[in-house]
Amino acid sequence: MKIIGIVKETKNKWERRVPLNPMAVQELINKGFGVTIQPSEIRIYKDAEYVTVGAQLSSDLSSCDFIIGVKEIPMKDLIPQKPHLFFSHTIKGQDYNMPLLQQILNDKITLFDYEKIEDDKNRRLVFFGKFAGYAGMVDTLHGLGQRLKQQFNIDTPFLKIKHSYQYESVADAIEQISIIGKEIEQNGLPAEITPLNIFLLGYGHVSQGCQEILATLPIEHIEPDDLENQSKNYKDNKIYLSVFKEEHLVERKDGTKFDLLDYFKNNEKYKSRLEHYLQYCSVYMNAIYWTPQCPVFLPNLYLKSIQDQNPKLIIIGDITCDIKGSVQATVKETSPDNPVFVYNTKTRKETDGYKGEGFAVMAVDNLPCEFPKEASDNFSKSLMPFIESMLLNDYSKPIVESSLPNEIKSACIAHQGNLEDNFKYLEEFIKL
Repeated sequence: MKIIGIVKETKNKWERRVPLNPMAVQELINKGFGVTIQPSEIRIYKDAEYVTVGAQLSSDLSSCDFIIGVKEIPMKDLIPQKPHLFFSHTIKGQDYNMPLLQQILNDKITLFDYEKIEDDKNRRLVFFGKFAGYAGMVDTLHGLGQRLKQQFNIDTPFLKIKHSYQYESVADAIEQISIIGKEIEQNGLPAEITPLNIFLLGYGHVSQGCQEILATLPIEHIEPDDLENQSKNYKDNKIYLSVFKEEHLVERKDGTKFDLLDYFKNNEKYKSRLEHYLQYCSVYMNAIYWTPQCPVFLPNLYLKSIQDQNPKLIIIGDITCDIKGSVQATVKETSPDNPVFVYNTKTRKETDGYKGEGFAVMAVDNLPCEFPKEASDNFSKSLMPFIESMLLNDYSKPIVESSLPNEIKSACIAHQGNLEDNFKYLEEFIKL
């Protein structure tokens, strides 16, 4: 009997998510598999709920055939020569996790990463993305209200928006924020902040989550290239949303015409063009995938140039949270109960909270944990179609010769102490 082991999450006190909920665990047990759960006091589903459906409780997972978790598994808890599945946060060469990747290679562990479980069109199949969008948008709107009040003494209906984790569910957040939306539509917003323009970078799952939250407000969509005209003709009881795609974000360094396929193939030949639009931006939502090969979309140079000019930009919601990445002002990650800091581009220093000279930044790095049950249920449902094949696979063979579906083969970063061909590029990051 093949046994899957589910680790307890230890990233921080907020990480209550699970990769498989009790219903999924029961389904596996009914098929003849074993499931062992590490006890956890903070997991959204209690230990007893797993025991009730037939799972075993044990801190020792060494007898399990396959190990899964949500966030990075600490190096001391890795089990040599076993296959593991979790968000490793290594595929961009993140320096803080290169020791983890090296340990995985040393221990001859087979590592699969949810982030790379994709179909033949490179669309992710197992993800928390929408829930990152939900929580990130709510936390940024909360931060907007707090920043306006605490730094500029401007009262707005956004002050009534709570932290994401303080809502019972996504539906509860939507219901309560919709009441605030009606208030804005009826009474308008203060003249000092209108037109209130939200820039949303990206159009994938995270962006969709953001847009579902924003749909509760009196939103009017506007194309980025229409922002200049809109700045002279707007309504104070509307919130304006501009969704930015690649053609708005970047341009070729040599001045030739933008081409999307060329951009995907040659990121390094492009530079940001957001400076053309930044003067109109009130809320900057970063919900787009980024790698170090891409241009920096919001460099500190742009922010520094407007900091002393009474800038319109109030808050940056960096959902992607690549430290010093596409938003250079994201100099650190934050937590759900302390989600915002203010970054001063002149001094290059940050201050926790909502007050101070500079720009407010929301940078919670594990946003879906603020809606842990719904996020876990959705994730579990998307993961279950692949679990059986991963449990039954013969890991003594090369991955390319295995019985695994292609979607899972492509998600294998390392096997038996070696990086898979698609991830050989990580060797240079490990050596740094």
